[in-house]
Amino acid sequence: MSNVGKKQKIAFLEDDLAYAEAILEWLIEANFEVDHFVTGLDFLRKFPNSQYDLCIFDWTLPDMDGPDVMVSIKLRSNKLPPIIFLTGKSEEDDIVRVIESGADDYIVKPASRQMIMARINALLRRSAPDFAEATVGEFGGLKIDTKQRHVLLEGEEVKLTDKELDLAWYFLKNIGVLLSRTHLMQVVWGSTADIETRKVDVHVSHLRTKLKLTPEFGWKLSSIYQQGYRLERAE
Repeated sequence: MSNVGKKQKIAFLEDDLAYAEAILEWLIEANFEVDHFVTGLDFLRKFPNSQYDLCIFDWTLPDMDGPDVMVSIKLRSNKLPPIIFLTGKSEEDDIVRVIESGADDYIVKPASRQMIMARINALLRRSAPDFAEATVGEFGGLKIDTKQRHVLLEGEEVKLTDKELDLAWYFLKNIGVLLSRTHLMQVVWGSTADIETRKVDVHVSHLRTKLKLTPEFGWKLSSIYQQGYRLERAE
């Protein structure tokens, strides 16, 4: 991600001041401009007159829950920035609620600086204006040309169906981002397509095999129960 020129602006909604101080320091050191808010109401007052590239919301706030804040801004704007939720809740039902509320991603507290910055940068790449315009990408030993419908793995051609190629491209342009099955269905097959979620799972399985998206080859394509998938670099 490039921060040349105008700084990218983040809204950070967190009432735990000690925790917020550390994250604010990380964000500022990464050359972001940050507005910090302690209550949902404070954020909602400023949001209409601000243009944020990304929002980070704590789940539990003094005056309202983070999802309630998101619902409020959805009513005020047709286009929302990417939203990451910070939550101390790690139970499956709680995480499902985070995703179903409309969040783009979530981070369970406490989280390392590396984890938080990786998630932020991944979402910012995904929302960049030139994201949809790119047609060729190289990801390690993998090269995809969406215009010519051509895939190379370590210099060898790999045969993918059209949908497999589109799905692979979307995963690779969103490394580190949690992508729900519903979202993948809308992006790859179209929002009105008559398709079962199982079809997404089958295509993901094919990609793991054909493109070697496994830890042995430097990739980790994880299935997050009841949520979706996340492609990451394997350590």
